[in-house]
Amino acid sequence: MPYTPIVATLGYVLSPDRREVLMIHRNARPDDQHLGKYNGLGGKMEPGEDIAACMRREILEEAGITCESMQLRGTLNWPGFGKNGEDWLGFIFLIDSYAGTAFGSNDEGKLEWVARDRLMSLPMWEGDRHFLPLVFDEDPRPFHGVMPYRDGRMQSWSYTRL
Repeated sequence: MPYTPIVATLGYVLSPDRREVLMIHRNARPDDQHLGKYNGLGGKMEPGEDIAACMRREILEEAGITCESMQLRGTLNWPGFGKNGEDWLGFIFLIDSYAGTAFGSNDEGKLEWVARDRLMSLPMWEGDRHFLPLVFDEDPRPFHGVMPYRDGRMQSWSYTRL
């Protein structure tokens, strides 16, 4: 059977001094699978767009800012992650330059600039604690990870860098 994951982006926007990251506190919709958690910005790729265009569109829609410079930091395969066990394939970006002023909130929750050294203390998906250090480290090689989920819980984590 062919593997047909939902393809999506996940981006972490750095402040101009690189000390803070724009995060969304998912606290607006009671039916949200991510309710109460902090996350980067992003979403599903649309037909006719490449993955970089998807990231730019999602950042503009969710935060009201325009990406000027971004780097692909890695890919993540999340089998079973979706609300109904759907598989997801994510392209993880670091946005290190942008134009505009970020919204204070959007339909999914409050946008907050969080100090990088506080990220791991936020309520977030268990799995995010494994790959976030790779997003912000100094290794220029992208990571490629697999993080299966079952019933909303991470089952394992592995990655490679080439």
